[in-house]
Amino acid sequence: MLFADSLHLATRAITAQRLRSFLTLLGIAVGIAAVILLTSIGEGIHRFVLGEFTQFGTNVIAITPGKTRTGGAPSGLPSSARPLSLDDARALERLPNIVAVTPNVRGNAELSANGRTRRTLVSGVNANLPTIYKSTLQSGRFLPDEDEGSARAFVVLGPKVKEELFGSANALGQRLRIGGLQFRVIGVLAPKGQFLGIDLDDTVFIPAARAQELFNREGLDEINIAAAEGVPSAHVAAAIRERMIARHGREDFTIVSQEEMLKTLSNILGVLTMAVGALGGISLLVGGVGIVTIMTIAVTERTSEIGLLVALGARRRTVLALFLGEAVALSALGGLFGLMLGIGLAQLIHLAVPSLPVHTPLSFVLLAEAVAVAIGLAAGVLPARRAAGLDPVEALRAE
Repeated sequence: MLFADSLHLATRAITAQRLRSFLTLLGIAVGIAAVILLTSIGEGIHRFVLGEFTQFGTNVIAITPGKTRTGGAPSGLPSSARPLSLDDARALERLPNIVAVTPNVRGNAELSANGRTRRTLVSGVNANLPTIYKSTLQSGRFLPDEDEGSARAFVVLGPKVKEELFGSANALGQRLRIGGLQFRVIGVLAPKGQFLGIDLDDTVFIPAARAQELFNREGLDEINIAAAEGVPSAHVAAAIRERMIARHGREDFTIVSQEEMLKTLSNILGVLTMAVGALGGISLLVGGVGIVTIMTIAVTERTSEIGLLVALGARRRTVLALFLGEAVALSALGGLFGLMLGIGLAQLIHLAVPSLPVHTPLSFVLLAEAVAVAIGLAAGVLPARRAAGLDPVEALRAE
């Protein structure tokens, strides 16, 4: 039988029962739409979270005091770990493949200026912070490169703090009281947005030594390091570990590279995306059962037609291909309809809720259509084999 004739017979069989064929492909369409919609939302969230992390670059390494061990969160008991110091930060600057190092001392304090008062996050850092975290200035300059022991009482404001305390007035050169210390404003950072629920614009930056004095601390909360681009973070982390052990006598600190964090986070988010996609895939199984049912009914209804085809010389594999082709055509059409429905719903949700990230990769679209065709092929095998195995004489007797 010619391919054109086979295609004509399959098309006629599908169009002869329009409602039944539509309901069959609708089952596949709903399944594909559910998969596309859920995976689009999952992939959008995946990219959004990774984008939040990578806005600071991917070569950042953090050192925190205390050794994190397998076993969960810190117990809360007093620790004998040696605190991180400004001298530790200076010692790490001399290592190869390190671009910049900044100590970091964080705390919450009350700010007073221009007759207004506000409580916000205060970070004690040095002049290298913009290099490490890719920050830019809206006006003025960042903290100067000075010796920590004699650092002047300068402060750089986040844009939200500047707006709350000074409004539209120029904040540069103004006096600002933080706790019991006086500082002079020398710069305002450009807006950076939120990062995992932390408002980066609602922060002020002062020299690390001044922050230690303000919060009455001897050690640092962490040391942040920017490694050279193209150098594996593991190599830089190994050099840092060796230098810190030489200074502390033992490994009483924890090194976390952003590259490792991103890799772990990406794996977790990828699994979650596949999990929500699998939930939508349950609908595809229902659609597959629908194709099996409809094709089985079609074989029963067209028994005499099958007998006539075989009696006229059609090979059994031709009959098998005819019924498989009908099943695949139904699932493929349902897949295309489901793709349009799923992508359309995803975009409508994004328009209705702009803060919800939605992204549909082309690979997901192609994979979804391939799965739809595969389900049609698998669902049509048993009915097609039954049709091909009918005895032509008995089939011709059927009414």
